[in-house]
Amino acid sequence: MVLGVTGGIASGKSTVVAMLQRLGAQIVSADQLSRELVEPGSSALSALMKRFGEQILHADGTLNRQQLGTIVFADEEARHDLEAILHPAIAELSQQRLRQAAEQVGQDGLVVYEAPLLYEAGAEGRVDKVLSIVVDDQVQLRRLMGRDNSDADVAQQRIDAQMPQGEKARRADYIIDNSAGLEQLQRQVEELYGQLLAGGR
Repeated sequence: MVLGVTGGIASGKSTVVAMLQRLGAQIVSADQLSRELVEPGSSALSALMKRFGEQILHADGTLNRQQLGTIVFADEEARHDLEAILHPAIAELSQQRLRQAAEQVGQDGLVVYEAPLLYEAGAEGRVDKVLSIVVDDQVQLRRLMGRDNSDADVAQQRIDAQMPQGEKARRADYIIDNSAGLEQLQRQVEELYGQLLAGGR
């Protein structure tokens, strides 16, 4: 089975995916694929520079993701342009990596596709089932401010730029609430992992 894992920003997707990996799942990360695709000299990085200018580069020629994020989270048109450049390339590479991961785990294993923008990219067709991580709105805001060292307005702008958590949860097959502590999260993840290996019932 290929399980798509999605959820809002700072909801704890990476933490859940790390737990699933420790339990034995093979992981394919859309964020990691996007990093590979924008390495210096890549056609994707050239396209991004052409659209957003050299301000999105570090001095060593690598992509300044924070600077690019600041631009696209403040401008919906810029965000759509970014997605138009990256999503087709991520789609192609992810399908290749998911095939490889499926071969590694065999028939009874679990492959996890971590994709924050799973629905926005129309990528749900790449997976068998979807898990959405949800979190209390205030907890999400607090975690994001702490993670990015940003103020409440900037953090809220990033949250508002994404598909609402409730919409992702409504469309998902499984939901995990990460508003409490790690212990409760671990219990939910272990329970879901057992359920998935038993055939998703």
